[in-house]
Amino acid sequence: MKVTHYRETPARAVNIEGASGVKMRWLISQKEKAPNFVMRMFEIKEGGHTPLHSHSMEHEVFVLEGEGVLVYKDNEYPFSDGFAIFIPPDDMHQFKNTGKGLLRFLCMIPNEKS
Repeated sequence: MKVTHYRETPARAVNIEGASGVKMRWLISQKEKAPNFVMRMFEIKEGGHTPLHSHSMEHEVFVLEGEGVLVYKDNEYPFSDGFAIFIPPDDMHQFKNTGKGLLRFLCMIPNEKS
């Protein structure tokens, strides 16, 4: 069991090739023995973006604040706070902050054991 404010979890820079201005907080992870999913919070500075990438896990995303676009299969899909986004496994995708100020969203993925 874990009850904590997100600010108590350190925001660590995402230092992956293709990422710019991205920080991530592991809010719930295998450290808490979560059996199925982990929850991460991403914070992307104005003009920043995640790398264009794919991987074998699905993503469930909920946008908390800001505006951006999801780059997905050679198209761009605008979103803002309150949007829910599903990305299937193995599909190329990228999140870009296109708004003024911070883009912040939750991203849930299966943990390594599920």
